[in-house]
Amino acid sequence: MEFLAIQTLNGLSYGLLLFLLSAGLTLIFSMMGVLNFAHASFYMVGAYFGYQIARWVGFWPAVVVAPLLVGAIGMLVERYGLRAVHRHGHVAELLFTFGLAYIIEEAIHLVWGRAAVDYAPPPSLDGPLFALFGSSFPLYRGFMAFTAIAMLVAIYVVLTRTRIGLVIQAALSHPQMAEALGHNVPRVFMLTFGGGSALAGLAGAVGGPAFVTDPGMAASIGPIVFVIVVIGGMGSLAGAFVASVLIGLLQTFSVALSWSLAGLLAPLGVAAADGTFLAEVLNLTLEQAAPMLPYLLMVLMLIVRPRGLMGTRDT
Repeated sequence: MEFLAIQTLNGLSYGLLLFLLSAGLTLIFSMMGVLNFAHASFYMVGAYFGYQIARWVGFWPAVVVAPLLVGAIGMLVERYGLRAVHRHGHVAELLFTFGLAYIIEEAIHLVWGRAAVDYAPPPSLDGPLFALFGSSFPLYRGFMAFTAIAMLVAIYVVLTRTRIGLVIQAALSHPQMAEALGHNVPRVFMLTFGGGSALAGLAGAVGGPAFVTDPGMAASIGPIVFVIVVIGGMGSLAGAFVASVLIGLLQTFSVALSWSLAGLLAPLGVAAADGTFLAEVLNLTLEQAAPMLPYLLMVLMLIVRPRGLMGTRDT
């Protein structure tokens, strides 16, 4: 019972961080139709900005300033990069963001080096939040979960209850009509891209102290974000939330379990000869297979329901 409770809490906190990251990508795609391959790189920039600002003025200003800086960079990228290649179609956009990811990674190498940096939680958040069955749940993981939930509520309120949210939705569905009514649609798209980038920066600034902050963090978490977007449904924030929690729980539980098909079939008297390929497959533990489980789930989703759990666009 203790294992189940603690792993569930860890999975939820990790899943909520994944949602904070995938929400920005989902928002950008749903509003602009741009699948940003550099989105995880903005997450990495947010972590490094948070680390540097925390060294200068403290952690709490870093959590606020780092996402704003990443959002500003995102707006510049949209205004002077994506907007220019948009007329050439989605392939040009994908190639642009793909190249941008490499440029950002090399810039990180030049400024902060190739080694991991010491980006640690502040003393005020370093400790247990509560104890459950004799095990403590870290306070910082609770802070991560609270931040993700707060941003989920904020995104929902902005998009459905404010004038700017209505303008964004109008610019998405009827851009020419919105422009005829006096709204600057290119500026709306620029702010949307900047907002999605800021969400990635916030995920980096908050998630950096909980995980390793190094130049490889974008490459390690970037593919998972696209898995979440595909499973949840392209352009669906609700789907991204469900898929993020699902992937968070799946990865958290799988890395902690050493189950194998050989162990499950042993009581039934089923076994394969040692040294054969079948024996190697049956002895593969869930912990060893954990990194590929999200991708297997994505493939299954594409076969069964290509639009994802709550998607409105075909993937």
